[in-house]
Amino acid sequence: MSSSCTHLEHIHDVKPGTPAGCEECLKTGGRWVHLRLCLTCGHVGCCDNSPGRHATRHFHNTGHPLIRSFERGEDWGWCYIDELFLEPAPKAHRAESSR
Repeated sequence: MSSSCTHLEHIHDVKPGTPAGCEECLKTGGRWVHLRLCLTCGHVGCCDNSPGRHATRHFHNTGHPLIRSFERGEDWGWCYIDELFLEPAPKAHRAESSR
């Protein structure tokens, strides 16, 4: 396990694809415990305490390494590859500033 995340270049300024909940659970009528946001593409998936474990499945299907909590008041992230908890959650770095 690395002491620092080596995948920060995968972070993008994403918008949640399904802000109302887990994408797969919403499609199938499933339920979730907590939500996670993919920092590469904006996929919203449920946590590993949820029956579907869709955030982790998304990582295994896509290789997108970084998520952040999509729960109000929480500011942390996780790198699946480095198995590293990140607090506060990493954010996308803008190459150019907007004016």
